[in-house]
Amino acid sequence: MTSLEIIAQHKLVAIVRLDDLSIAGALTTALTDGGIRAIEFTLTNPDAVAAIAEIRQVFDATVAIGAGSVISAEQVWEVADAGAQFVVSPVWKREVNIACAEAGLPFMPGAFTPTEILRAWEWGASVVKVFPANHLGARYIKDVLAPLPHLRLMPTGGVNLDNMREHLDNGAFALGVGSSLINNDAVADRDWDRLRDNARRYVDQLP
Repeated sequence: MTSLEIIAQHKLVAIVRLDDLSIAGALTTALTDGGIRAIEFTLTNPDAVAAIAEIRQVFDATVAIGAGSVISAEQVWEVADAGAQFVVSPVWKREVNIACAEAGLPFMPGAFTPTEILRAWEWGASVVKVFPANHLGARYIKDVLAPLPHLRLMPTGGVNLDNMREHLDNGAFALGVGSSLINNDAVADRDWDRLRDNARRYVDQLP
């Protein structure tokens, strides 16, 4: 199963944006034990590439590990060499789009307006990350898909237990979920049971 197929089936992409990635393995174990099957490590942490390489050595092909906050072609090749299985960006950039195509990696660029979303899709995005979704609401997904039903949209930013089903019911292909899933206090306390249970709560909300 490809990373895109895993995301299509399981609907959730956990976004790991932490200052300390020395716990990447334990964190990934907690999330996967809770049923999460796609995890994005953002390059806002300089250790993310090493964390991706480490995780890819441990977890099998049923777990998709990707790189987020990718904004240059050079970063695409770095994460590709580390074993990343998909690439996410807060924006659409031509050089990143082209590098992902050359590396054979699904590309999920961020876009906000219908024009930006369609441009990213026509350039070959595998999924368009609708970002920041907290300023738009779940109904926005339905409104965009009404005239453009062929798009795959992944709302990201502000997605939580209270609104995730609404996003999916309005046609979202998948959801990017960050701090509401990966609780900073639980990470600081190394409370992996709490993180696992929180992941299960998200998975249990899926249709």
